[in-house]
Amino acid sequence: MNSAGNKSVTHLVVGDESQGQRLDNFLIRHCKGVPKSHLYRILRSGEVRVNSRRVDGTYRLCINDTIRIPPIRIAERANNAIDQVAKQRVDLPVLFEDDALLVIDKPEGIAVHGGSGVSFGVIEALRHQRPEAKFLELAHRLDRETSGVLLIGKKRLALTALHDMFREHGAGADKRYLVLVKGRWMNNTQHVRAPLLKYLTDDGERRVAVNESGKPSHTVFRLLARWPGVSLLEAQLKTGRTHQIRVHLAHLGFPILGDEKYGDFALNKSMRSSGLKRMALHAWKMSFRHPLTSGAMTCIAPLPEGLASYIASVDSGSHREFATEQFQQLLAGEI
Repeated sequence: MNSAGNKSVTHLVVGDESQGQRLDNFLIRHCKGVPKSHLYRILRSGEVRVNSRRVDGTYRLCINDTIRIPPIRIAERANNAIDQVAKQRVDLPVLFEDDALLVIDKPEGIAVHGGSGVSFGVIEALRHQRPEAKFLELAHRLDRETSGVLLIGKKRLALTALHDMFREHGAGADKRYLVLVKGRWMNNTQHVRAPLLKYLTDDGERRVAVNESGKPSHTVFRLLARWPGVSLLEAQLKTGRTHQIRVHLAHLGFPILGDEKYGDFALNKSMRSSGLKRMALHAWKMSFRHPLTSGAMTCIAPLPEGLASYIASVDSGSHREFATEQFQQLLAGEI
């Protein structure tokens, strides 16, 4: 796209990163600063053309299509907090990368994208760090407070395949989390099927609650280790609802340590003084099919230092009641 203040006709050739994208969505992404109402107006008027022909906004782009964009005024981007903060080097460890896919180990405390009062996120940081990248889009999301495996599409075909895979729920990606909860969890394996409903608090914050009118939700919890007042679980998502693990656990009376939305707030305060300064939820492993080759893949994000050290301190200071071989491997840093 030509720079701000464009007053001439622009011709763009579609690459593989935009193959299959709707024309209206392509224009919205490439004409930042232009109101959507204006973009749809020039689409309806026929001023936007593909291969010299009039098409509507639902047209799916093909490789080597030529898009004609009429003279439009693009607002100059403000030199705001997004630009200033995102230019800083954010440590985003790469777990896997090829031409189609990027898998990173997201740190806790960073949103996956800017918005809703957050000046920037992982995707903005990646785009600043990789200005040569033609296409970088989130394939799914993690809560700001959650660390671990995050997939990013580097080609539109790969992104579309990943989205289709995640919609398959249990038949698609196998997502596993590690989570520390308050209390003595007793069942080795427990299936939780509790419908979840989104709502807004009086001050406009997004929340989720177990409610019979909510969407079907299914999490499988497996006990890895237990101490007198704390348990370490593996959570396997069978559906992908907002805050699913957090709300299911709070509903059962086993809130996640450090959860500032659904947790035990008094306990969280005492935990901070004893070394746990974050929510104890980590997306540690994902198994899936490569979006283009269909090859089997498993990506693992090691336990972050803050969680690993806290678990080690709990294990050394309390009488351990139960532990699996998998927990021993985690504690030793072998997985």
